[in-house]
Amino acid sequence: MYTRAGNHAPRALINPPTHIEYKGTRFLIVDAPSNNNLPLYLQEFERWNVTDVVRCCEATYAKEPLIDKGIQVHDWVFGDGEAPPAAIVEVWLNLIEERFGKRDAEKNTEDHKPCIATHCVAGLGRAPVLVAIALIEEGMPPLDAVAYIRERRRGAINNKQLRYIETYKSRSKKQCIIC
Repeated sequence: MYTRAGNHAPRALINPPTHIEYKGTRFLIVDAPSNNNLPLYLQEFERWNVTDVVRCCEATYAKEPLIDKGIQVHDWVFGDGEAPPAAIVEVWLNLIEERFGKRDAEKNTEDHKPCIATHCVAGLGRAPVLVAIALIEEGMPPLDAVAYIRERRRGAINNKQLRYIETYKSRSKKQCIIC
C-alpha cells in the first residue's frame, strides 16, 4: 500500500495479537513471527509492555532483537495440538508468579503493567492453552477460560486441548474453599 507521496503506509500484522487480561494478569497471544515481520511484532510488544515471550513451537526468528529490547525469550516447545507436559506447566506457572505474583502498585501503573506474550505456529492451540491455565489459576472456571479466549481469538483450542483444560486441576492456593 502506498500513500500519494509514494511512501509505504505503515504495515500491520495479518493476524493481530489477542490481548487477554484478567485479575491483573496480562497476556498477548500471537502467531509465530518470522525474521521478516519481527519488527511489527516488536512494535506490538512495546505497545503492550511485553516482558517475556514464550515460544511453544520451534523458533522461526532470531531472539536477539527481543533480548536487545529487554524481553526475555523462553523456548518451551511441545507438540502441535497437544496439551503441555507437566514440566512446561510448572515453568509457565513460575513465570506467571514472577511477573504478576508480587504486584507492586507503584511499579505496575497502567502504562507499565507487565505482559507475557506467547505463541505457537498460528496462535490457536498451544499458546491459548497456556493462557487458559493461567486464567484457571487466577480462579476462572475452566470452560469460562476457554470461552473468554475464544471470544477474543476465534478457533482457539482444539477438542483434545479442551478435554485437558476441563480436567486441569489448579495448583493455586488462591482457589475459593467454598467453590
